[in-house]
Amino acid sequence: MSNNAAIVDISQTANRFRSSIVLQAENKYIDVKSILGLFTTLVSGHSYELHVHGPDADEAKVAMAEVFAKHNLNIAVVAD
Repeated sequence: MSNNAAIVDISQTANRFRSSIVLQAENKYIDVKSILGLFTTLVSGHSYELHVHGPDADEAKVAMAEVFAKHNLNIAVVAD
């Protein structure tokens, strides 16, 4: 699996939701809807935190957790 496929998949999934979906990688915060932001940040083997806020946050959290797991990326969805 190429990392590019994961990035496109994650971004497309995020863009289905109105909620703000932000990936925290160490001290950087990346808008998951931005493919460019993901390209410069997403590395296999790292662990990330996902912050989701908005009207469809519950659905977004489930979908994002699934798409990250599908690509074997380690993510923790942070509860508000």
